Amino acid sequence: MLVAPYLWGGIAAAFFSLLGTLHVVRAEEVDPAILDACPGYNATDVRVDGPTLTAHLVLAGTPCNVYGNDIETLDLVVTYETETRIHLKITDASRERYEVPESVFPRPPVHPDACADSAKIRFTYAAAPFSFNISRARTGEVLFTTAGHALIFEPQYLRLKTSLPPAANIYGLGEHSEPFRLDAANTTRTLWSRDAYGIPRGTNLYGNHPVYFEHRPAGGTHAVFLLSSSGMDVKIRSGGSDAESLTTLEYNVIGGVFDFYFLAGSEKDPAEVARQYARVVGTPAEVPYWSFGLHQCRYGYKSEFSCVVGFEGSRISFLLPDYIEVAGVIANYSAAGIPLETMWTDIDYMFMRRVFTMDSVYFPTARMHEIIDYLHKHDQRYVLMTDPAVAYLPGQDYGPYDRGTQLDVWLKAPNGSASLGVVWPGVTVFPDWFHPRIDGYWTGEFGRFYDPEIGFDIDGVWIDMNEPASFCVYPCDDPFAQAAAQGFPPPRDSPPPNSNAPIFSNAGLAHAKREAPSHTGEDLLNPPYAIDNAQGVLSSRTASTNAVHANGLVEYDTHNLYGTMMSVATQEAMLARRPGLRTLVITRSTFAGAGHKVGKWLGDNLSTWEHYRISIAGMLGMATVYQVPMVGSDICGFGDNTTETLCARWAMLGAFYPFMRNHNAIESISQEFYRWPLVAQAAKNALAIRYRLLDYFYTAFHRAHVDGSPVLNPLWFKYPTDTSTFGIDLQYFFGDSILVSPVTEENATSVTIYLPKDRFYDFATLAPVEGNGQPVTLTDVNYTTIPLHIRGGAVLPLHAAGAMTTTELRATDFQFVVAPDADGKAVGALYVDDGVSVTPAETTSVELAFAEGKLCVSGKFEFDVGVKVASVVFLGVEYAPKAVSVDPAMDVPFSYDAASQVLHVQLDIPLTHDFEVAFT
Repeated sequence: MLVAPYLWGGIAAAFFSLLGTLHVVRAEEVDPAILDACPGYNATDVRVDGPTLTAHLVLAGTPCNVYGNDIETLDLVVTYETETRIHLKITDASRERYEVPESVFPRPPVHPDACADSAKIRFTYAAAPFSFNISRARTGEVLFTTAGHALIFEPQYLRLKTSLPPAANIYGLGEHSEPFRLDAANTTRTLWSRDAYGIPRGTNLYGNHPVYFEHRPAGGTHAVFLLSSSGMDVKIRSGGSDAESLTTLEYNVIGGVFDFYFLAGSEKDPAEVARQYARVVGTPAEVPYWSFGLHQCRYGYKSEFSCVVGFEGSRISFLLPDYIEVAGVIANYSAAGIPLETMWTDIDYMFMRRVFTMDSVYFPTARMHEIIDYLHKHDQRYVLMTDPAVAYLPGQDYGPYDRGTQLDVWLKAPNGSASLGVVWPGVTVFPDWFHPRIDGYWTGEFGRFYDPEIGFDIDGVWIDMNEPASFCVYPCDDPFAQAAAQGFPPPRDSPPPNSNAPIFSNAGLAHAKREAPSHTGEDLLNPPYAIDNAQGVLSSRTASTNAVHANGLVEYDTHNLYGTMMSVATQEAMLARRPGLRTLVITRSTFAGAGHKVGKWLGDNLSTWEHYRISIAGMLGMATVYQVPMVGSDICGFGDNTTETLCARWAMLGAFYPFMRNHNAIESISQEFYRWPLVAQAAKNALAIRYRLLDYFYTAFHRAHVDGSPVLNPLWFKYPTDTSTFGIDLQYFFGDSILVSPVTEENATSVTIYLPKDRFYDFATLAPVEGNGQPVTLTDVNYTTIPLHIRGGAVLPLHAAGAMTTTELRATDFQFVVAPDADGKAVGALYVDDGVSVTPAETTSVELAFAEGKLCVSGKFEFDVGVKVASVVFLGVEYAPKAVSVDPAMDVPFSYDAASQVLHVQLDIPLTHDFEVAFT
């Protein structure tokens, strides 16, 4: 039905007058055309001062008062911060509103010479009604426009909408389990942290990253980042069923301000937008070298053990107690010949599930010291879980609670008492990460419990439940009754172990205080606009949204920051334990910028082929878009039971996650890789490749730390004009040059992959493969093989062989593999340091360049690598060479395989100086 434009104002006013009698309304119930008909604002008193434009935005007509009273006057500030970044902020002119604190998210620096004239993107506006465009300076192409869509700004509802091209290619707006490219026809992305077992599709998950990349085949790639921790729905819709209908993207936010960063990206190189985003949120943390090894964990380490007893040979079964099984897993990996770098233990080590405790019966301190010492003696590591919630145990001599209470560092209810929830230990309190004494408290608890001499000398930390999660169902009026009814803390269901049983027989931020914004007259528990939170009301199964922090801020505004703030405090506590040494912190809940300090696992997935497949899209989102590259899924799945073939395929795919960990739940069958011969062989094959590639990948991580270049790349990042690549999320590049194309269907031994028009090399045979921009079906892919290709144009610094630990690997010689592109050229790099220091005293950085039959190796050789370049392998050599020469001069044996076109040159050159290898 068409309605004349001049009638919309009256219809909207009448509609919202009726709507005002309701308490909570979801935006799906409101016709978007009616929202667009709201009066919006007029820009007045527009002023330009150098790179900054300011204006007042004055309500342009009869207010809609859609979810509250329209705010009459707003302030607009637009700043050209660099030649590729525009910062646009819209705030309430009459009172201070919540903004993400600088102490949590430091704002990026502004270039002193930034100005509109030199910028690659431009801000333009219409004054009445106010709307704005962000467009490319060179082409005038509009990247973001609010024209035709009214701005709505109310105490608990903010709405801003842009029009995008038909079937827009949009990536990001996580965390989610959707395809990597979002459905432009009908997607709602809700951002509100929650405990999301099973990572259900179409729902909000653990973390929040309100940024998207948009890619246009002829216009390049740009990004839009909304710096807001308020709950929100971001709705992407198509205007119709035909391919020419415009896409719209609409922000519906329940608080705060509009604080946008628009990033120009690049018209040619999609990775440039990732680097620009890194300059806003921070480049990724540099992690220890050992963290790229294989990690093993399980919630509820215990297994059924059976044996024959008595004269009649009766077989009995019993549960093998926890610490013994932990030791047994370590030994069994070694016996199976599968490299295990780090052993992890879930919350079952805790006494009554209380943080900073060890169950002295099931995990005796002396035996745990024995396990940790064994691991360290064998160049392996140990990680324990630490949850945020602290058991509420007044008067029961529980140190972590007593000390926190003395320091008064708990999140508070509106009446000033501690805000209570229900987590694993029962009724709990939540640390207040804004409290000025919280860093001292948290670092102190880490120092006590994880003391290397009398505590538990862990090498890294795993954080769970930090959304923050609570099992208390809203309204959490009686957490004690709910804890009792739900059985928290859960009882032990196995007998205590023999504490003398033999094992290994077979083997802080400075939180600036500012006046908190007022929420007088606002409903913090049930705001008038209800975001599409899969948990229902905002406070359900988490800390209450009316809980108050020490600086006066409320959880309604800061909820989505909780996980990242805990993660940062934990990283600082670990650095205090081991000054100068990098640590590994893996968290569940993240906010924009978390990757600058910590890594992330993708939560409680299931042992299904669907979750095996979607792990790739989830990983690409974190590593490519959100700048959280130390990421991976629970290999073989966390919930439910895996199968032998699924676990075999997943072990191989997981070898090409940045963070590689096998982990599953207490109710599931055991799934360590050695449990099945097929899985064991698949894991050994894939880990051998991963470890050979480890310095190639470590170099990519170092580059990411320096400038934000992605460590994983979707195919369209490398082929930005090939429209066939835009939706691919079952293949990806590990680093810049290793194309990973796993088998993704159950019981399949073939896979159809896409090879862009380019030169590739089969990783297994090293033979050249010409991509023609067409699907290719690979057959006879057995259950211990994963298809890999080297992209032409790369020089790969590989290790000559794998190893059982990363320490052993670092003592293994290198093999450089030269894979030229169609023009006969290739480049690569190698970065080496001690692998553990926050600030290495010495580093080695090597550039590898090949052209016209000559490989040139040059660089800075300060760090003593301690190994040689054992050989160089040249691929795509069409004819047998007549001679091979090396500078500095030396005699070198070489061999040539005509069938695979591979030239193998034996070198044994110390990696201490420049050298060249050429063939003619």
